[in-house]
Amino acid sequence: MTLNVVNLVGRAGRDPEVKYFESGSVVCNLTLAVNRQTRNSDEPDWFNLEIWGKTAEIAANYVRKGSLIGVSGSLKFDYWQDRATGANRSKPVIRVDRLDLLGSKQDTNTSQVDNYRQEEF
Repeated sequence: MTLNVVNLVGRAGRDPEVKYFESGSVVCNLTLAVNRQTRNSDEPDWFNLEIWGKTAEIAANYVRKGSLIGVSGSLKFDYWQDRATGANRSKPVIRVDRLDLLGSKQDTNTSQVDNYRQEEF
């Protein structure tokens, strides 16, 4: 038996980055900060999220930096070769199957107002 399930609740570390492909597929990438309590302070663990399809469009439309979200998915690794050094690199990524918007509508509206205020200056 094998099991690869990840469940996380945290806050979006940045606004989603969305890419649309000619095939009609859509992918959304963002980071998630999950607080980890230690003796000295709360230190967040950072996770890279990859979301596809309709769920990616929902994330693009409703998730903003600081939004409280829950995700369920599986752990995968992206592999590549560093162009500058030629070294092999990898990073863990959570492939999200389910996205839950946990913040209130007021949180979303406040976030949009803050973004608007930042653009004014």
